Amino acid sequence: MADRVRVRGVTIHRSIIYGNIATVLTADERESCPFPDHTHRWTVAVRSAASAPDSDIVGGADDLGYFIKRVTFKLHDTYANPTRNIDRPPFELSETGWGEFEIQIRIHFVPESGEKPITLYHHLKLHPWSLTFPAPGTDPEIPSPENAAKLGPVHSWQYDEIVFTDPFQSFLTLLTAHPPTPISKSSKRPIPFHTSNPSSLEETKKGGVPEFTSVMEKEEGDRLDEAREKIIKEQEKWRGILVEREKELDRLQKLLASKE
Repeated sequence: MADRVRVRGVTIHRSIIYGNIATVLTADERESCPFPDHTHRWTVAVRSAASAPDSDIVGGADDLGYFIKRVTFKLHDTYANPTRNIDRPPFELSETGWGEFEIQIRIHFVPESGEKPITLYHHLKLHPWSLTFPAPGTDPEIPSPENAAKLGPVHSWQYDEIVFTDPFQSFLTLLTAHPPTPISKSSKRPIPFHTSNPSSLEETKKGGVPEFTSVMEKEEGDRLDEAREKIIKEQEKWRGILVEREKELDRLQKLLASKE
């Protein structure tokens, strides 16, 4: 029973990525596909953040099965059996389709953890990234299959950390017995694009398999710090304006009272 005692004051985390890769179906694939309107093949996955050396996939250096029991992917209702359970690594699902939609990802942990499942959301990305957005009421510009195929696979990945606070002793022992592969400090591969980091769009144009690095982690922290400073300055500015308006209101109220 000692193993079911929580270790107070201890926090341990595991880095993951979740997202998808999509490729345009070839003419032969479209011909053999049972759904004539499908244009892409895609894979959605939950993986360890670190990439294996010389690997042709994003992340996945570590087997997550030691602490994840199941990953449930909830697809669009137009798919047959839209709720798909993956009960063993690799925790990924491949399908074909023609449109983008939000996928609910629910991660269930092994019984030893005593942890409740967590839910993540990912917008399935099929078409090449762009920083331009369509005008309200208009559809986004989608390249022809031929042009999209020339641009290569589309990657859309997000980094996250699953944090376990006050874990059970047995689960803590399990986690420490499987130290994660550290993410690379730097990489010659392109960095994954995200709209919060517009400059990374140029990286996606180089092609190749993207990789998460510790440099990205630091840069993201720096961007968060910069955004936090901007918010604080904006708050201070409007607080000052509010104080001045309140002083002006008080002056006018006193002036009005003196004339009554």
